[in-house]
Amino acid sequence: MTTVMAVTYFEDTALDHVVTSPAITLTAAHVSLYSGLTGDARDDPTLVPDGLPICISTGLGWRVDRPPLAVMAFMSMEWQPIRTLRVGDTIYGHSRVATRRAMREGGVVIEEHELIDQRGEVVARGRFTFLVARRPV
Repeated sequence: MTTVMAVTYFEDTALDHVVTSPAITLTAAHVSLYSGLTGDARDDPTLVPDGLPICISTGLGWRVDRPPLAVMAFMSMEWQPIRTLRVGDTIYGHSRVATRRAMREGGVVIEEHELIDQRGEVVARGRFTFLVARRPV
């Protein structure tokens, strides 16, 4: 028996559609696991390595109320940390479809992402460019 996972096809995307992820509080365990895997450790164990928030944000993207994009290719990423986070900070993600362009077998979708902390301040932002499949006929 085959299980078919629900996905969001190019036709299902809408310009300026916004998705907000659930929030998560960054813990010493997150920092320790990330640092152990990457070797990116800080002298101060309460400081969160700059790469960890984008990893957490990507994971939180799987917990939104929209099925994941039917990504055929991850084309590019721009990411800018704005402020260093600390253990105990709570973050959530905000993404918006900024651009969509139809192509023959799919379409290009550019999403703008922001990570926001418990004070409502943007702590990182970026753009992700995907090639997304069209709905099968």
